[in-house]
Amino acid sequence: MRTVVLTMKASVIEMFLVLLVTGVHSNKETAKKIKRPKFTVPQINCDVKAGKIINPEFIVKCPAGCQDPKYHVYGTDVYASYSSVCGAAVHSGVLDNSGGKILVRKVAGQSGYKGSYSNGVQSLSLPRWRESFIILESKPKKGVTYPSALTYSSSKSPAAQAGETTKAHQRPPIPGTTAQPVTLMQLLAVTVAEATSTTLPRPSLSAASTTSSPRPQPVGHRSQEMDLWSTTTYTSSQNRPGANPGFVPKEELSTQSLEPVSLGDPNCKVDLSFLIDGSASIGKRRFRIQKQLLADVAQALDIGPAGPLMGVVQYGDNPATHFNLKTHMNSQDLKTAIEKIPQRGGLSNVGRAISFVTKNFFSKANGNRSGAPNVVVVMVDGWPTDKVEEASRLARESGINIFFITIEGAVENEKQYVVEPNFANKAVCRTNGFYSLHVQSWFGLHKTLQPLVKRVCDTDRLACSKTCLNSADIGFVIDGSSSVGTGNFRTVLQFVTNISKEFEISDTDTRIGAVQYTYEQRLEFGFDKYGSKPDILNAIKRVGYWSGGTSTGAAINFALEQLFMKSKPNKRKLMILITDGRSYDDVRIPAMAAHLKGVITYAIGIAWAAQEELEVIATHPARDHSFFVDEFDNLYQYVPRVIQNICTEFNSQPRN
Repeated sequence: MRTVVLTMKASVIEMFLVLLVTGVHSNKETAKKIKRPKFTVPQINCDVKAGKIINPEFIVKCPAGCQDPKYHVYGTDVYASYSSVCGAAVHSGVLDNSGGKILVRKVAGQSGYKGSYSNGVQSLSLPRWRESFIILESKPKKGVTYPSALTYSSSKSPAAQAGETTKAHQRPPIPGTTAQPVTLMQLLAVTVAEATSTTLPRPSLSAASTTSSPRPQPVGHRSQEMDLWSTTTYTSSQNRPGANPGFVPKEELSTQSLEPVSLGDPNCKVDLSFLIDGSASIGKRRFRIQKQLLADVAQALDIGPAGPLMGVVQYGDNPATHFNLKTHMNSQDLKTAIEKIPQRGGLSNVGRAISFVTKNFFSKANGNRSGAPNVVVVMVDGWPTDKVEEASRLARESGINIFFITIEGAVENEKQYVVEPNFANKAVCRTNGFYSLHVQSWFGLHKTLQPLVKRVCDTDRLACSKTCLNSADIGFVIDGSSSVGTGNFRTVLQFVTNISKEFEISDTDTRIGAVQYTYEQRLEFGFDKYGSKPDILNAIKRVGYWSGGTSTGAAINFALEQLFMKSKPNKRKLMILITDGRSYDDVRIPAMAAHLKGVITYAIGIAWAAQEELEVIATHPARDHSFFVDEFDNLYQYVPRVIQNICTEFNSQPRN
C-alpha cells in the first residue's frame, strides 16, 4: 500500500514538473514573439496627406497612379504637410507612377514652398505651412523601429480605405522596454479584457458629434459614429492613473485644416490668354477635347495673384471673351469655368480674334499686370478662314508672345482652300519651333500639355515680351551747327520729342540719351539720367542751341564713348543722327566703328545734307536707315516711318 502511495506521489510530482517546464517554455516562446514583432509595411492611398499621419517618421507603400494632378503637391524637395505623400514621392523622383515603398520624415514648417514641374507632377507654391516632410528611399535606419500601423489624426482612417485590417486593440511595443514573461493568469486577464472591450456599448452620437441633429448617412456607408469608434486608438493604463487595468481608448488629436489658398507660382508669373476654336467645323466632340486640354493646363499651372493668370477667348465669326485675367484667381475655379464654356460655331477667323485680343484683352481693367509677360495660345483646327500675319505682327509689336497649337491641318487636296499658307510660322515670334506645336490628330492633343506648360512658364525665353518699343537704348546725335538756326533747332527737338513719345521709357524699358555737336561735342543727358517719359520729354525741351561748325565723324565717336559704352548688354543700341549739312571731317571710319559695335544707325538729313554721307553713316541696307527731307518743317512726316522701320527690323532680325 505504501508503495502505491509513493508511486502516485511521484507521478503527481512528475506531472507538475512537466506542466511547469511546458509553461516556462510557452512563456519563453511568447516573450520571443513579443521581442521580435514582424514588421509589415502599411499601405496608403494616393490622396493621403502627410499632415493626417501623426507618426514623425514612417515607411509606407504607395499604389500606382499617384501622378494624377488631382493629388495636390505643395513645394519642391521639402513639401508642405498638406501634400499628397505619394504624389510628393513621384514629384521628388524617389518613386515612379508604378508605386512602391518610401520613407517619410516630418520636418519643421517652412516660410514658403516653391512650386515646380518634375517627373510628370506639377507641384504648387504655398506662402507658408505649419509642418513639412521629406521623401527618402525606403532604407530603414539601424536601431530605428518603424510602425506597422500608422496613427491618423482624421476621423476616417486612410489605412482602412487602403484595405488594411489593423485591429483597434493592437499597439506597437513602447521603445526602450523589454517584454516580460507572461503568466497563464495574465494571458487569461488579457483575453477577458479583450472580450469585454469588444462588447462595450458604442458611444452615442451625441457624445461623438458636436451637432445636435446629425445629417442622415447614405445607405451602404458607415455612419460618423462608426468611423469614430473604429479608428479609436488605445494606450496602456499605466499612463492614466486611476484607470481600469487593460487597454483604454485615447481620444484622437484633430489637426484637420482648411484647404490652403495658393498665391500662385511666382516663377511662372505670366498673363495668359487662350484663343480657342469654336467654329462649326470643329464639332462637339473635338470641342470637348479642346476644353479638356484647357482644364488640364489650368490644373498644371499654379494660378494665383502672384503667379500665372489665365483668361479664355473663343473665336468663330467673331471673338468673345468668356472670362478675363482677374475673373478666376485659382486653378479649381478656372477648371469649373472652362467646363461650362459652350461652343459658338461660325467660321475660323483667327486673325480677327488676334486683333481683338491685342486691342481689348490685355488691359489693366481686365487684370493685366505690368511686368508680367503677355502670352496668347492660339488653337486652330485645320486652318484659319482669314489672314493672321498682319494681326500677329501688330500683336508682337505690342509685346504679346504668340503660341500656335495646330491640329490635323489640310491634306493635299484641301491646301487650295487655305487662305494663308504657312500661317503658323508667319504668326509666331520665332520660327525655331519653340512657339508652335502641331499634332496630327485631336486624340493626341493631350501630349502638348507638358511642353506647353513648360514653355509658357519659361519667362527667360518669352522674347516677344521685349518689343521694339521697350527694349532699346536710343541715342540722339543732334547737329547744333550755325546753319541750323535757333528756330529750326527747336523743330529738330520737336522731332526728337515725337519719336521719344512712341517708346515705353523706364529704367528697365527703353532709355533715351542725347548728344549735341558742332566742332565740339556735348553730352546733354545719358541713358541713366532720366527714368520716365515725362522727365525725358522735359529734358529734351531744355536742350540749348549751341551753334558752330559740323564735325559729324567726331560726334559719332563721342556718342560711342559717352553714350553707348554705358548701354546695357541686353538692350538694342539705336543711334538716330540728325544733320543739315556736309561734315567737315571724315564719317566713314567712325560709322564703321559704330556698325562693328552693334549700334544700329539711322541717318536723317535736312536741306544741305549730303546724301552719300547719310548712306555711309546708316546701317545696311541704307534705304531702310537713311532719310532725307528738304525742309525742317517736313521732319514730322518721317516720325511714323522711322518708328515702323525700327519695329520691322526688331521683329525680323532675331528670327531664325
